[in-house]
Amino acid sequence: MTKPIHDTVTKPSVQVLERMFTLLDVLATREEAVSLKELSEITGLHPSTTHRILNDLTIGRFVDRPESGSYRLGMRLLELGNLVKARINVREVALLPMRRLHLATQQAINLSMRQGDEIVYVERSFSERSGMQVVRAIGGHAPLHLTSTGKLFLANDEPERVRAYAMRTGLAGNTKNSITNLAVLERELSKTRQYGVARDNEELELGVRCMAAGIYDDQGRLVAGLSVSAPADRLEDAWTTRLQATASEISSALGFDEHRQPNAR
Repeated sequence: MTKPIHDTVTKPSVQVLERMFTLLDVLATREEAVSLKELSEITGLHPSTTHRILNDLTIGRFVDRPESGSYRLGMRLLELGNLVKARINVREVALLPMRRLHLATQQAINLSMRQGDEIVYVERSFSERSGMQVVRAIGGHAPLHLTSTGKLFLANDEPERVRAYAMRTGLAGNTKNSITNLAVLERELSKTRQYGVARDNEELELGVRCMAAGIYDDQGRLVAGLSVSAPADRLEDAWTTRLQATASEISSALGFDEHRQPNAR
């Protein structure tokens, strides 16, 4: 019987992945760089196969080649590991404080993180009583300059990086209230730095206003934003203090110490 076409495509792909993982596992056991010859002997892979896979991993920065013929784990794995660690930890420690903030405001509470030129929603706390017409789904994303949390991250960037962001994105707008001018955005970011709270005044969608405060890790890095989203006529400035206190509570749980990190914004 002739094998299905997809079998002939899938099996080689799976085999390559298995060999990649095997090589990474071997490299993970060594502090020093390992030679191509030794990797081939340990894994039982042909030297040419080992070289080809390692070359692909090197291009992707999953493996480094400190000198010709030797290999070690690359920085990309560290970057990805730190990203996963940050997301899991932030979400875990934020859940209960987010629920308490929701009970106090009766509005939708969002936990968001930066991913390139967008923010991605990683957790939320809301109820039907919040009156929100649209609640951002976990995993949803939006441009930085159109969201309160996104503005936190832009305000934390150097001016040249903000300008580069504006050039890349063109500051496209979603509503008549969207900020699409760099000078106006820079003034908005200045206010965010001054008050420690960012706002979205119906810029992502009409009828919805938001305000956000930053969450910092033990190194003083801005890792997430905590925001309150409400119908435009229900967002109360009085919630600012409670929002900032909740964000500070989560930051403290991540090891952030404001007295040791004076430069965090």
